[in-house]
Amino acid sequence: MPVILETGGGVPAYLSLTAVLVVSAAIFGFFSVKLKVVPIVGFLLAGVLIGPAQLGLVSETEAVDAAAELGVILLLFTIGIEFSLQRLASVWKWIVIGGGLQVLLASAAGAGLVSALGGDIRTGIFTGFLIALSSTAIVLKVIADAGESKSSRGRLVLAVLIFQDLAVVGMVLLVPALGEGGDGGAGELFGALGIAAAVIAGVLVVARKLMPPLLERIAALCSPEVFLLAVIGICLGTAYLTSLAGVSVSLGAFLAGLVVSESRQSTQAFSEVLPLQIIFSAVFFISVGMLLNVSFLLDNIVTVLSAVLLVLTIKVVTATLALLSLRVGFPMAVSGGLLLGQVGEFSFVLVTAGAAVGLTPGGLGDEGSQIFVATTVVLMLLTPFLAAAGRRIARPRARTENDVESSSSSEVHRENHVVIVGWGGTSVRLGQDLRARRVAVTMTTLNPGGSREAEAAGIDVVSGDGLHRQVLLDAGIKDARAVIVAEDTVENEAKAVATARSLTDSPIFVRPLDASDLATLSEAGADHVVDPDASAERALLASLLTPLGLPGPHAEESIADTTKVFDVDADVFDGNGCSHSSSRVPVLPRTSGCEECEMSGQQWVHLRVCLTCGHVGCCDSSPNRHSRAHFQQHAHPVIASSERDESWAYCFVDDVTMDY
Repeated sequence: MPVILETGGGVPAYLSLTAVLVVSAAIFGFFSVKLKVVPIVGFLLAGVLIGPAQLGLVSETEAVDAAAELGVILLLFTIGIEFSLQRLASVWKWIVIGGGLQVLLASAAGAGLVSALGGDIRTGIFTGFLIALSSTAIVLKVIADAGESKSSRGRLVLAVLIFQDLAVVGMVLLVPALGEGGDGGAGELFGALGIAAAVIAGVLVVARKLMPPLLERIAALCSPEVFLLAVIGICLGTAYLTSLAGVSVSLGAFLAGLVVSESRQSTQAFSEVLPLQIIFSAVFFISVGMLLNVSFLLDNIVTVLSAVLLVLTIKVVTATLALLSLRVGFPMAVSGGLLLGQVGEFSFVLVTAGAAVGLTPGGLGDEGSQIFVATTVVLMLLTPFLAAAGRRIARPRARTENDVESSSSSEVHRENHVVIVGWGGTSVRLGQDLRARRVAVTMTTLNPGGSREAEAAGIDVVSGDGLHRQVLLDAGIKDARAVIVAEDTVENEAKAVATARSLTDSPIFVRPLDASDLATLSEAGADHVVDPDASAERALLASLLTPLGLPGPHAEESIADTTKVFDVDADVFDGNGCSHSSSRVPVLPRTSGCEECEMSGQQWVHLRVCLTCGHVGCCDSSPNRHSRAHFQQHAHPVIASSERDESWAYCFVDDVTMDY
């Protein structure tokens, strides 16, 4: 049995490595966000600082490289889920024409530049290959963080990146032929491309036929652990199979995402994988930063900056020309060209392959390799800023194109509706009642049977666990009028409320099945809690009053909302000179009217809620002043007004009124 924990002999090596990576990513990511810079820049700088050439906090890079590779796989997998086969089919011309022309022009420009500087044609073609590729991981991460994954610019650059990843297959096979004594290898090249095409076609067939029912069966188990493992298995398994056929693992992972996107469980899959993707993607960007030798950069600053300018010019100009062939307009073409202006991570794979056959960037030997690494890292650092510049250039046209895209999209746009988190008989009936009153309703549930039942009742459904942010975002929670949490356990209720509250300011109602922890729900952000037992009692009482000849509440009297949570923060009391904040707890009004007045059939004026026990009594303007009488009898010192549009509390002992 392997030893996992050590009781002596120092800190385990894996723990030191993991701690350095995660802590440095968190620190630099924090300061990046504080400075309003995308976290990628912070991750890259963290890698530069802790890398072998600087502080040397990480000297063994093998484990880091493995984690970085996994980060690229997960990132492309989530992009594939968001993209979908329908969008892929809509941009196939962009892939073939735009992507093909970009790779051809950039490769030719790189080869021409090297030849003009005195290099041979084989070295020039090799260098052109290195320049032609862009960073799929960084570009797609920047796009995703800016919310542009589904925009015209996002789809445009993704089309080019897909072709680049396909081109890597041919480039890896051609590099040995460019080396000393290499031959053409045309048969091998076309054979590999044929196998890659067959694998891709097979994956797409599986996406349509096999994957949706399979994920439906797994989701029916209602086991988050099994669902997560199945989704990760699909991701890694597809990437592995495609890599066997010579296709890059990033493209394989993207195809796996497309496979999952065809299932109604795609939102849930995305939300499950996202936390892992964030962690491993951060490691990838750190690993890139670790490649930079700052001493070499400073000693050769003019050469490196010249190389950065040359490569950036070639990439932007050739990409812009390629995109112009798609008739997307000059601003959009330039914007896409700026996004594609860096050198990609797969160029490092080509550098390694080239070194084995005597090829180096520009034919400059080891110094050329160092210049290439420094240029690549600097361009990656510049990518978020280039993307922002491109966004400003394309903004007028992008707004028009996105409006057209939105109007023709088959996706559901949800707004001014009610989101119900959790499925059940009560949830379905409530949804039907709201729809009968012309209120739009969207329900979230992971249960396939529950989804079918809700849809049969005419309710819009988002398949996924409402505890996840992405599921609630897809349900349109930011534009919802109200949120109803109807989860099956106390723990899930609080988690769902907290997640929903982080996304919306709309009122949140909770319908607990069992005895709920009111303090926990209030702290999580619940505004109303509908206690099922108390609600049944009140409904029964209301139905009995008239047949028994007993008076009910009069329309002109104030009524307490028995679902509203009264939870006044302790700072409100302490900041107003009241010393009784310890006596208040989150409470629900016990009755809708003054308890004592209801028992005697009397009327009241205005209602106050005891913040210690939830007692509802009438104010001092009422004939019997039952709120003050409750204080005198039970010594509960603080109350709050239950009147609509009033938010103040009062302490009988200290005679202090406090707004909250």
